[in-house]
Amino acid sequence: MVFNLQAVSVRYGRMDALRHCTLRIHAGERVALVGSNGSGKSTLLRTLHGLVRPSSGQVEVDANAHQAMLFQRPYMLRASVLHNVALGLLLRGAPWGQAKAQAREALERVGLQDALPRNAKALSGGQQQRLALARAWACKPQVLLLDEPTASLDPTAKREVERLMDEFAASGMTLVFSSHNLGQVKRLASRVVYLEQGAILADLPVHDFFNGTLPAAAAHFLKGELV
Repeated sequence: MVFNLQAVSVRYGRMDALRHCTLRIHAGERVALVGSNGSGKSTLLRTLHGLVRPSSGQVEVDANAHQAMLFQRPYMLRASVLHNVALGLLLRGAPWGQAKAQAREALERVGLQDALPRNAKALSGGQQQRLALARAWACKPQVLLLDEPTASLDPTAKREVERLMDEFAASGMTLVFSSHNLGQVKRLASRVVYLEQGAILADLPVHDFFNGTLPAAAAHFLKGELV
């Protein structure tokens, strides 16, 4: 088991971002987090990654499963595409020559081998997201957490990022991602977790989520209705 959350709550002042969430995620799963804005998806991802401490409850994480996280707007260093990947590997202890070689391999994997000398901040949104994926993949994680990985991207860039996510998952990597794109959820997920006001209201295989009986709030969400 990669993650085991037991009755986890996260509170910011008077606001409950997560409420008594119990969730188990096993290695190799593709878990999509869905729900309206403010439902707790990003907070749950950050809690899984250790960036947010729960106010109550317990979080167990497999210490042997190295993980990486991609944010909705990945931060780009004011440096070349190559150095944006290589510097992270250098900080993890790799010699500079090895870091650059691994960075080139990662950038080739995401189709950015011709952009190595370019300033990362000058890339398009889709290219920056692929660069962020390369940066994560270069660290060889067993678990990849993604917060709205294709938000604001054009259709071509979305397809490319989805292809990479699918390839990573096919290699055995565990994926946990939030998304408002239900088509993307159908294409990539094996399991769907629906959140509403910080609580997990549904946790189902992807087929059952889209074709079975759901709690009222989840059913309204699936129809695009606001309650």
